Amino acid sequence: MEDCARLDPLTELRSQIAALDAPTRAGGVLPFGIDAVDRRLADGGLALGALHEMAASAPTFAEDAAATLFVTGLAARASTTAPVLWALTRFDLYAPGIEQAGLPSKQVLFAQARDDRELLAIMEDALRHGGVGAVVGEVRRADMTATRRLQLAAADSNVPVFLLRRWRKLGTCPLGEPSAASTRWRIGCAPSAPLGVPGVGRAQWTVDLVRQRNGNPFTLTLEGCDAQGRLSLPAAAADRAAGAGHRAQAA
Repeated sequence: MEDCARLDPLTELRSQIAALDAPTRAGGVLPFGIDAVDRRLADGGLALGALHEMAASAPTFAEDAAATLFVTGLAARASTTAPVLWALTRFDLYAPGIEQAGLPSKQVLFAQARDDRELLAIMEDALRHGGVGAVVGEVRRADMTATRRLQLAAADSNVPVFLLRRWRKLGTCPLGEPSAASTRWRIGCAPSAPLGVPGVGRAQWTVDLVRQRNGNPFTLTLEGCDAQGRLSLPAAAADRAAGAGHRAQAA
């Protein structure tokens, strides 16, 4: 007698689609802790069991550093004490920089791959194996099939995946390729707020959510990661928001 419990191909395909459409089914989101961001996200934060993609807004060192630190802060807060797997094909990370964004180098497991194909396989294996708090990968190319596999593996493990897409050529944004990612972000540098004394203020970034499942895109200017990996609203914007709240209470 044929095993009735075995899934037919159509049922199996439907279950995979359901996993892609419901990345939080295993539970949990990673909130930014900033109302202006979290209330614009469909899940109130980043789904833990999902793939999230980031890219620099331009192929420059400053923008690339901003995107890397953005990913670093998210991975640091998502993983807490668990190790973070960081896969790359060229080892050019600056350890003191990622530590300043909340991720101690001793908490990072680096994996250097020969090419993007091997790198994506390493990321998927890490998710299937377990034991990591977050998985980060730097790639120049990842097709729909590869991102779909990462999304499914992230959903199964309830571990967030952050895919940092590097620029391959001028004039072609890395986020132009189709992807199964739950969210896609473009990060760039913004002018720092002037200080009352000589010195360099906290970095400010233009954070552009290009796409999110079940939600709308948006763009905000935020202050860069602190030592705990947290972003914040620039002081002037935060003061305006607080002032608006006081006026509403008075009314």
